[in-house]
Amino acid sequence: MSKKRKLLLAALILVLAVLNVLIIRHQSSGNSYVWFQMDASSDVKKESVTVYDGIIRYDANWDANRESDKTYSSDSGEVRTLKYYVRSDMNYVRVQFGATAGATWKIKGAELTGCGATDSIDLAEVLKDSETQMNDIDASMKGDTLVLKTTGTSPILVFKVNHPNVTAAAAASSARKNLILKVIALVILDGVCLGILLKGKKLLSLPIEVWQNRRLIMKLAKNDFKTKYAGSYLGIFWAFVQPVVTVLVYWVVFGIGLKAGATANVPFVLYLTSGIVPWFYLQEVLTGGTNALIEYSYLVKKVVFKISVLPMVKAISAFFVHMFFICVAFLIAALYGIYPSVYAVQIVYYFFCMFIFSLGLIYGTCAIVIFFRDLSQIISIILQIGIWTIPIMWNIQIAPPEYRWIFRLNPMYYIVNGYRDAIYNHQWFWSNMSQTVYFWAVTLVLFGLGAVIFKRLKVHFADVL
Repeated sequence: MSKKRKLLLAALILVLAVLNVLIIRHQSSGNSYVWFQMDASSDVKKESVTVYDGIIRYDANWDANRESDKTYSSDSGEVRTLKYYVRSDMNYVRVQFGATAGATWKIKGAELTGCGATDSIDLAEVLKDSETQMNDIDASMKGDTLVLKTTGTSPILVFKVNHPNVTAAAAASSARKNLILKVIALVILDGVCLGILLKGKKLLSLPIEVWQNRRLIMKLAKNDFKTKYAGSYLGIFWAFVQPVVTVLVYWVVFGIGLKAGATANVPFVLYLTSGIVPWFYLQEVLTGGTNALIEYSYLVKKVVFKISVLPMVKAISAFFVHMFFICVAFLIAALYGIYPSVYAVQIVYYFFCMFIFSLGLIYGTCAIVIFFRDLSQIISIILQIGIWTIPIMWNIQIAPPEYRWIFRLNPMYYIVNGYRDAIYNHQWFWSNMSQTVYFWAVTLVLFGLGAVIFKRLKVHFADVL
């Protein structure tokens, strides 16, 4: 074994050891969710009962994105059980009993459940507690029932919740979840590194081939970007027009027409732009990269040409426009008083994540599309639908909490959320280890599958084209 290879192996082992230690020592900062429920009856036939959870008292600002609505509906004033998904670390509950003055509400059986534990809420103690706050409500106890009479159009009850059993159970559940995630992360990390150590040449043949032809890739990428709009009067200007127009249309429709207003505590235009910028990149790479081999068929037919560089050409070509829109997103944030901070460096990390993820996809799709041309149309339809499966123009808080994990299964959720963390949320990527582990697990699998499909079908490309 050469000295250079020994040094590389030693460096890889050192990096692996450090990452193992970091993963083991990492403490999850995620919240568990539990159920707050109560039995309610009212003389109002149909009314929306809204619950907010919070760590702070009512005299501070409640987060409007942490609300949960349930509709009480009954023709005869029957008892209905209303259940709400709340954070296990919350201390206070704010309940708004609709907007009808003169209504009578009867509440009983209030409790907090989750993670195999239950804490009953003593409603009599709620009325005695000095921290309990009421607005447009007269309250009294009749037996074990809390009777509320609304005196205005904003009846609100805020009270402190003591839930030691649920808190302990949630902490234990979070610890188990964190341990499982650590094991998964270590298995993925160590497995990849072990594979590189044992069969480095086979696993890294595609990345090595791309690296060796990096100058050719850059030259082709620049040429691809310049010639895409060659022959038109405005030239590369059209590369920026369509995304800008798309953002303006969505802003007018959702921000002004539907009055989305501030989303996630930031202006809607900033929320929209920071989320749609990475989507534009994926869309451009996936559409262009899928057809890369067909577009450059004259190069594919050349025996000596390394056709593995062609998908990479499309990925880099799309980066030039992407840089412009990243700057636009930071400019919009600055106009609203949110200036770049140290967290902004994460843009590099999240772009790298998206770059690898999109490469894994197009290495597979560009190989398959040669034999199945309908794939291009299928991808176009998937992209049209896909933009709505990610919280780009809408906030994930509006989705029922128990179903939000479905939206997080999309790897682009991690990227979109990451761009927002870098631009205005100011959070580090390791603060959500579970999502990071999941993203890289999916990305590595997709990249491996894409590389295998490309290698297996490569020998037939010239014949079919």
